[in-house]
Amino acid sequence: MTQVTVVGTTSWGTTLGILLARRGVPVTLLARTAGEADALARDGENRRLLPGVAFPHALLPSADVDIALDGADLVVLATPAQRLRENVSNLKPHVRPETVFLSAIKGLERDTGLPMTQVLRAELPEAADGRVCVLSGPNLSQEVVEDKPSSAVIACSDASVAGWVQELYNTPTFRVYTSDDVIGVELGGALKNAITIAAGISDGLGYGANAKAALITRGLAEVTRLGVACGAKPLTLSGLSGLGDMAASSFSDLSRNRYVGEQVGQGRPLTEVLGGMVHVAEGVDTIRAALHLAERYGIEMPITEMTSRILFEGVDPREATVRLLNRTPGQEWPSALA
Repeated sequence: MTQVTVVGTTSWGTTLGILLARRGVPVTLLARTAGEADALARDGENRRLLPGVAFPHALLPSADVDIALDGADLVVLATPAQRLRENVSNLKPHVRPETVFLSAIKGLERDTGLPMTQVLRAELPEAADGRVCVLSGPNLSQEVVEDKPSSAVIACSDASVAGWVQELYNTPTFRVYTSDDVIGVELGGALKNAITIAAGISDGLGYGANAKAALITRGLAEVTRLGVACGAKPLTLSGLSGLGDMAASSFSDLSRNRYVGEQVGQGRPLTEVLGGMVHVAEGVDTIRAALHLAERYGIEMPITEMTSRILFEGVDPREATVRLLNRTPGQEWPSALA
């Protein structure tokens, strides 16, 4: 029987473990410390991040890397983006050559701008491209774990591996598609977070549906420009991992990135907002990484840049809106991206 290890007790990591364990797949949920693992096992739930959602019998919390990776066919990576390199380094001595990795992290490494699969390969060069997958899409963990209808996409350069992971995760309420565009699916899930924060700022300012729809659409354009420059297929960014995820995150009250933007739009300092959150808002660090990438490839990202200035330079959100609206308008979709 397939054995799965989920690295990271985040709400999404816990959800991805629960989905498989409900189907009888043995899952080890790798915690950071023995104390955390003991608390998860004692409570029978992730009381801090998913209270009230019981662990199936097939899910075992553990902090022992030897136990967690012993016989693991699939390792799901669900840590915060900025902790992935450290975690993979710790896993390296215990990984089998045939192990498949599935990144479920929607972020970029802040200092390097690297997507998560590239961080993985840097720390674990023996991980073959065909055994590294990405999972992304409009996946608010609370809705998924409650079996509300949801969809996702799994990307891998090896179609048979993508199909295997698809079969593992596909359920009557969690519909999973496949793709061979790893970088596109990965960047779609990561870059959309910056636009989601901007959408939240728009909500905080009370700008309404027209402004938010325009912001999301133009945000998709700049995400697509950068994605294509990095090697992504344009259509991928208009799919589940790009537009789909951007829409869900920008409109849902469950979205932590939208929440950050909304609070900042209402006048709260970023440090205060982040200090009061239990969950990690990946978009805050991703914005900086995205702008590093954009500079490297010579790509304009006005919404992402202005959101960065609001968050980190204290630019007034209303003034930022004026600056964006005063930009010279051009073609909606340049022919290279049409």
